[in-house]
Amino acid sequence: MKVVRLFSLLAACFLLTAVLTGCATTPDARIEPQAVLKFSDIPIPVGLKSLPLASYSFESAGVRVAVLKYLGRGNIDQVINFYKEQMPMYNWSLINIVEYGQRLLNFERENETCIITLQTTGWWNEEVLVTISVGPKSQNSARKAKTPVK
Repeated sequence: MKVVRLFSLLAACFLLTAVLTGCATTPDARIEPQAVLKFSDIPIPVGLKSLPLASYSFESAGVRVAVLKYLGRGNIDQVINFYKEQMPMYNWSLINIVEYGQRLLNFERENETCIITLQTTGWWNEEVLVTISVGPKSQNSARKAKTPVK
């Protein structure tokens, strides 16, 4: 009987801790950008940590290609609002947002595209995984094929 009571007490403490720590963020709180960035024109919210083993970048002769991954605790809607507010300050134009479990924000500017993918992870979806994909724009994506594709 004492074992059941002890187990019940531990379970209650665990649930109380999970509830109290899970409510640490409010939907209306603003997120600030980090001071040190991989690319000076792509902001990263404070609190997200770089995942260097899951990321790569290449830059040469004014062309850059990168997939950068970041993970941290946070509210996915706050992070989306962060990018909707911050990216235009760095001359990125929002093209569209796609939601299907993950959230995709497509940005572009003169010669580049930037796709920001957000998804929740963790036991209670308390963490946000942000993947930033940067690359050059296609020069002429409307080229016509000489023969039709069958």
